[in-house]
Amino acid sequence: MITCDFAILPVGCDTTECKDYVTAAVQVVKDSGLNYQLTGMGTQIEAENLKELYDVIAKAQEAVFDVGVGRVYTVIKVDDRRDMENRTLDAKIKTVNDMLE
Repeated sequence: MITCDFAILPVGCDTTECKDYVTAAVQVVKDSGLNYQLTGMGTQIEAENLKELYDVIAKAQEAVFDVGVGRVYTVIKVDDRRDMENRTLDAKIKTVNDMLE
């Protein structure tokens, strides 16, 4: 299981409001069928392989361009763990929460 946290930042906007850009990008992720979690600072995705992951991010980036910006800056963090099964986003959070108890 590959997990990823990414953010696509529009550059050169006339406003500081980003909700239209975020919505366009997240709609692509939602339509992909991949498990995801929207956070206040980015979007987290689970994928079976890098191609699947990068394809969705590329489409999300194009969706931000389609909203009407000429430049984007994309930050991607990937955890490609192959020594354990089922290391989902929820499993990672549960591990830490269990340790806090």
